[in-house]
Parts: sequence; structure tokens; C-alpha cells
Amino acid sequence: MLSRLSALLPDLAPWRSSRDFRLLWVQGLVTYFSSAMAMIALPLQIKELTGSPLAVGAMGAVELVPLVVFGLYGGALADAVDRRKVILGTEAGLGLLAGLLLLNALLPEPMLWPLYVVAAGVSALAGLQRPALDSLLARIVPHEQQTAAAALNSLRWQMGSIAGPALAGLVVAWAGHAPAYGVTIAGFAVSVLLCGRLSPAPAAHDAEKPSLRGIAEGARYAWSRPVLLGTYAIDLAAMFFAFPNTIFPFLADELDADWSLGLMYAAGSVGSLVLGLTSGWTSKVRRHGLLVVGGAAGWGLAIAAAGWFGNVWLVLLCLAFAGAGDMLSGLGRATIWNQTIPEELRGRLAGIEVLSYSVGPQLGQVRAGVMAGWTGTRAAVWTGGVACVASVWLLSLTLPKLLTYDSATDEDSLRRKAQQEDARRTAAVRDADGPDAGLPEDDRRTAAGTA
Repeated sequence: MLSRLSALLPDLAPWRSSRDFRLLWVQGLVTYFSSAMAMIALPLQIKELTGSPLAVGAMGAVELVPLVVFGLYGGALADAVDRRKVILGTEAGLGLLAGLLLLNALLPEPMLWPLYVVAAGVSALAGLQRPALDSLLARIVPHEQQTAAAALNSLRWQMGSIAGPALAGLVVAWAGHAPAYGVTIAGFAVSVLLCGRLSPAPAAHDAEKPSLRGIAEGARYAWSRPVLLGTYAIDLAAMFFAFPNTIFPFLADELDADWSLGLMYAAGSVGSLVLGLTSGWTSKVRRHGLLVVGGAAGWGLAIAAAGWFGNVWLVLLCLAFAGAGDMLSGLGRATIWNQTIPEELRGRLAGIEVLSYSVGPQLGQVRAGVMAGWTGTRAAVWTGGVACVASVWLLSLTLPKLLTYDSATDEDSLRRKAQQEDARRTAAVRDADGPDAGLPEDDRRTAAGTA
């Protein structure tokens, strides 16, 4: 019995094998926690200033264009320059934008337009940063540990996003928006210090400068791979139809449960956290496409139920189940991406991935806000969930190779595994011939980072 329970515990192999993974894990926990404070405070502040669900949903429209443009450029940039420098610079920029939110919140009469300007700026910097972060994971974690790394990263995110929204709701209610933004600034300051300790992650010597041609090359590769297309399309559809977070303040009002707002934002993360804490079994899964499809369908069903029920506790339970489904789908997507995409294209494909899992929620915010204005809040939620399930079903029929994907037999997976093993052998030979020969791997990386 104990051995069966222990098999459910998260696989810690990536934590043990990579110093850079440990640094990124801690940095991400700090960033997610502090960013969640601003994530809650910002739409609440727009709601208080306007009282309009459409105005809150418009935040997604403002964020969309910068995310698309800078996400694609950030992917090309990640293949052309040192990824550590990209991460460090964008993290510092995000901290500065949080400072602008704090200054605006301290005004006697806070202004509305700076909130949209900062939201657009955050979207642009996030678009630049995420391809570098995501493509770095494929380099520092062994091929066979990618699912475990994705589970640990998701677990980290859930821990921050559970505590962040729950505390943000209390902080904003009792002290106002400014303290929430202050916590965000402090979190980014710590994150910058941690990112500075990462080992260099330079591009290949023959890497091309960021260009439209390079971006197009990545897009052509993605288009030629039905498995990748399936991961992008299913996530985009699921988030577009069933991402109602932006109208949670109005859902709480409709359920006569204003006190539940922070719990609504945190409930999905609770479900993901439970799945993450029992994710050991996912390291043994080879059919990752089934995780993508099943998790996305489960997300849609749970969101539909959350909009249908009128009891706030049942709504919170459904949101928790939705979070578990979303995490399951995310584990499948991240594993497929990191196990199949060649290193020389990893940044550009990570830029496309940013669009697949970020544009959907941004458009979903707009859809939810518009639908809530037309049909009411609860109807906007449950109809979106139903549309999500239908779209996932249709896409899985259209792209059957996603359902049959097997990491042990897929040609791209086997090619990427061989590429990574070759790179590790080359690095081992180089290190053995260099001044740091004989040092453990983590110490050699530290020496390389300080050379």
C-alpha cells in the first residue's frame, strides 16, 4: 500500500539533476506568488472604477496585440541570443511596470488609462520572456524527465497562484490596491537576483539574427507536424470558450457571495495542486496526446457545471476540478513540445506556444465579458464550457495523430532524444578537457556562469 502511495508522489528527478532547474523553480514560485497579487488587484480596480464587465473584459483585448507580436519575436530572439539575458531583462521590466501600478494606486483619484497601458506592457514583456523560459527547460532537463519537470513547474505555479489570489483578495479588501502592487514589486526584485545566478544559455554559433524569415521557418515546422498543431489548437479552443476568470467578480455578486472572490480565483489552482501532488504516475505515461485531449475536455465539463450551479460551494468544487483537467492537459502539451522540437527551433516554437496558451485566455476574457453583458454572468460561463467540450471533440477527430502519439515510437521524439544525448556527450568531453574537469556537473555549470 505504501509503495503504491509513494508512486503517486511527484517525481523529483529534475530537481536533483539540474541546478538551473532548481533556480528557475524557486524564481518561478516567487514570481507567481507576487504576480498573482497584481492579477487580482488589477481587474478589481478596473471594476471599481467603471462597474462594467465589458471594461474588465477589454483588458484582454488590450493585451492581445502585444502578446502576439512580442511572443513571436521573443521566440526568434530566444534562438538567437543568450536566453538568460532575455529572462533577466524582462523580469526587471515587469518589476518596473508593477511600480507604475503602485504609483497610480497611490494617487488621490487613480486613473483608468494607465491600467490598460501597463496591462499591454506586461503582455509585451511576458511575450518576450516566455519563449526563453520554456525553451531553456528543454535544454537543462534530460529528455526522459520532461513530464516530471512539467509537473514540478505546474506544482510551483499552483502553490503561488493559490496563496497569491487568496491573500490578494484579503489585502485589497482591507488595505486597498497599493499594498498588493507593493508585494508584486518585492517579488520581482527577488526574482531578478535569482535569475542572475543562472548559467549562461548562449545560442548556437551559427544562429541567425531574429527575423521574419526565421519566424516563418518555425511556423512552417509547426504546420507540418499534426501532433503539434493539435496541442496548439485544443488549448486555444479550450481557453477561448471556457476561461471565465475575468467575470468572477460579477459571478460572486450574482451568487451573493462577495467573500468568495479570492476563493474563485484560487479554486482552479487547488485542483491543479492536488493533481500535481499525485502526479508521479504521469512520468510513466507515453501517450501524452491523450492527456491533452482528456484534460481539456474535463476542463470544459467542469466550467460548464460551475456556470450551471447556483450554490457557491458547488461552483468552487467545479472550478477545482477544472483546474485539475487544465493541468493534466498542460502536462501532455509541455512534454510533447520538449520531447519533439529540435533545439535549433525550440525558441521559435516556444513563441508559437506562447500564443496557443496565452492568446486563448486573452480572447476568452473578451468573450466572457461580452457574453456576460448579453446573456448574464452564469450563462456566459456554462455555454462556454459546453462549447469547449464540443470543440475539443471536433479537433481530436480532425487531428487523430495527437491521440495516437507515443513518445517511445514517435520519430520526432526519438530524434530529439538523440540530439540531446549528443549534446550532453559533447559537453562532457569539453568539460573533461577544460580547467574544470573533475568537478561535479552543477559545479562546472556554476564555474561556466562566472567565467
